[in-house]
Amino acid sequence: MADSAFFCPLIHEGVLAVRGADAAKFLQGQLTCNLNYLSDTQASLGARCTQKGRMQSSFRILLQGDGVLLAMAAELLEPQLADLKKYAVFSKSKLTDESAAWVRFGLVNADSALASLGLELPAETDSVARNEHLIAIRVSPGRSELWVPSDRADAVKAQLSSTLDSADLNEWLLGQIRAGIGQVMAQTRELFIPQMLNLQAVGGVSFKKGCYTGQEIVARMQYLGKLKRRLYRLSLDSAQMPEPGTPLFSRSHNSSIGEVVIAAKADQVIELLAVLQAEAADSGDVHLGMLEGPGLQLLDLPYTLDRDREIQR
Repeated sequence: MADSAFFCPLIHEGVLAVRGADAAKFLQGQLTCNLNYLSDTQASLGARCTQKGRMQSSFRILLQGDGVLLAMAAELLEPQLADLKKYAVFSKSKLTDESAAWVRFGLVNADSALASLGLELPAETDSVARNEHLIAIRVSPGRSELWVPSDRADAVKAQLSSTLDSADLNEWLLGQIRAGIGQVMAQTRELFIPQMLNLQAVGGVSFKKGCYTGQEIVARMQYLGKLKRRLYRLSLDSAQMPEPGTPLFSRSHNSSIGEVVIAAKADQVIELLAVLQAEAADSGDVHLGMLEGPGLQLLDLPYTLDRDREIQR
């Protein structure tokens, strides 16, 4: 179903709101993305890092009202909120959990359904369309998010149901995997630097914005370091769904060479994104959970890494 038209509730994520006169200024010094690039018609991916450049969360961020909204894994919202509040005490900004205020849907191949809601969404990734209080975001080709105020959710869901099939979250995550968009989950919090999730390749890191928490480590890796671990897409012939953070092994290295990021069922196999040592991935010798665990096969990603292009953001 991942390639057919459908919608599904995005129940795995919550919404963190940062509002007030200093909201954008405050977050500019905290996040990997450049808030100056945000507009009523442009959203972005991004991450919040520790001082050592390890991601506490990854998210999609957009302007709304008197501030910004960040959608991230629900289990990360409370610890991320607590950490950011420590730095916001001298800022004219207010940080809250607005998960209950929004119902979010993932839509695939459903531009006509969006149009029926008055949302003409451009094809370009990260573009945004708005109509009254509804917000649509293009997250990858053919895939979009629809943000709906909670008091309108039942009516909008009924309208979507009249023209689209409903699907479960697995189908949405399968599309995310095929788009090569990694995500920090509770099990992988503070495990990866942004480049390990290829975040710089999908517009989630700006190298021109100046300082932010963890920026020195992230910039040094981009300009001076050689990235030894990065995001790959793989398939697994198994009935057991691997959890985020599950270790991957290589017999040629006799040790762990990476971790699962997210996984979803796809017909007779499981597809997943994983952070792997490049040398081990190129050897094609990757196993789940242990040295003698099930083997995985490499699949293509829809983009290539290009350092010169990436540093222009």
